[in-house]
Amino acid sequence: MIPPQKAIHYDKYEFRKWEPQDAHTIVETPVSLTVNAQVWLTFMCTPIELEAMAVGFLFNEGIIESMEEVEDVRLCEHGDNVDVWLNRNVEQPTSWRRTSGCTGGVTAVDALARLDVSFDGDQPQVQPETIGHLVEQLFNAQTLYRATGGVHTSALSDGNEIILVAEDIGRHNTLDKIAGLCLMKNIQPQTRILLTTGRVSSEMLQKAARMNVPILISRTSPSSLSIEMAERYGITLIGYARRHRFNVYTDSQRIKLTDAQD
Repeated sequence: MIPPQKAIHYDKYEFRKWEPQDAHTIVETPVSLTVNAQVWLTFMCTPIELEAMAVGFLFNEGIIESMEEVEDVRLCEHGDNVDVWLNRNVEQPTSWRRTSGCTGGVTAVDALARLDVSFDGDQPQVQPETIGHLVEQLFNAQTLYRATGGVHTSALSDGNEIILVAEDIGRHNTLDKIAGLCLMKNIQPQTRILLTTGRVSSEMLQKAARMNVPILISRTSPSSLSIEMAERYGITLIGYARRHRFNVYTDSQRIKLTDAQD
C-alpha cells in the first residue's frame, strides 16, 4: 500500500543562514479506476479512502445511484488501481472534460445541465454561531494537513457535528470520498451541511448538488459559475468562512438569526 505522506529532506534559508530540515510531504500518486474490467480513467490523488473515492466518483457522475448496484469494490495489492464491479452493464462516457480541480479533475457531467435536486422546503435553518462552530470542527479535523500541509479537507455535518471527514491533495477528490463514504457506510443524515477548505468551482458545486446538500461552506471563494449554479439549485453557498465571519452568496434565508440579532 502507498502511504499518504512521505519523509523528505530540504534546506531552509532564513536570516542569511541555511538550515537542513526533515519533514513530511503529501503524496500525490496516479490511481486508475476500472469499471467492469474496463479502465476508465486515472485519478491523481492522495492514496487514502480510495474505494470510497471510486464509488463516490461514480455516484457524483450519475453512473450509480446506490450501493445496490455495486457487486464489489476492491483496491489492488499495489494500491494503484480500484476495481469496481457493477451488477449491470454500463457504458464508459466517451468525452471526459478537464476541470479546474487541483491535480486536474475530470468529469463527464455538463456543468450547465440541471440535476434533479430536491430539498425538504428551505430546511435546514442554522444560526451563524453553528456555522462558526462547524468551521472550527473542520479545522480541528485536518489531521493530514497538520502533518504535511498542502492538502484539502472536506467534511459532512448533520447540522450539529461533523460526521465524515475526507482529505486529499485534490479538493474535488475529497467530495467524491465523502459521497462514497456515505454510500458504503449507509450514512444518510436528514440534515446535510458540506464544508470544504477548497475553492468552490462549478465542479465542486455540481458534486454538492448531486449529494442533495442544501448548504455548502468553504473557507475560501466561490467562482462566478458556482454562484450561478447555487442560485439555480437553491443551495446556500457560503465562502470565506471563519469562526466569527462568513459571506453568504445565495439563499441566505437558511441562516436564521436569533431574536436579539434580528
